[in-house]
Amino acid sequence: MKFPPILSSILNVAVMGFLAASAITTSAVAVELPLKTASSDKNSITFLNSKAANAALPFSDIVLAGETLFMSGQIGFDPKTGALAPGGFEAEAHQTMKNIKNTLENYGYSMSQVVKCTVMLTDINDFARFNKIYTQYFIPPYPARSAFAVKELALNSLIEVECIAHL
Repeated sequence: MKFPPILSSILNVAVMGFLAASAITTSAVAVELPLKTASSDKNSITFLNSKAANAALPFSDIVLAGETLFMSGQIGFDPKTGALAPGGFEAEAHQTMKNIKNTLENYGYSMSQVVKCTVMLTDINDFARFNKIYTQYFIPPYPARSAFAVKELALNSLIEVECIAHL
């Protein structure tokens, strides 16, 4: 499509401004991020597991791909009791966030490295209650986040959260 010269000039300035802003933002973020690598090969993939793989739970705790951590979803399962945290949504939500924190810390990482969370709720009306709990485990600026309602979750959990972190 051919634009009139004045519109073409405006579009070029807008695109160049966007690219310059993107480069500045990317550089600033790159400088501020802590650098911690498990390997000198940024293309390496490492599967981190606290237990041997099994057919009943066929997933890894964390997959480290280069400098990015992909965590499996966490639910409000209490490892001490072997059951969902008793007490309903808020208890499960706290246990879910503790599980995320503990899993990260077990491998030498922290909540401050989380850059994205995906939240699954069996009742979207719990969204506001979850926000109050979520903000107790992160400090601003908060990770990017998506949240949506689902019909059911594993073990009849009321919430599941999966996270991505950057080293």
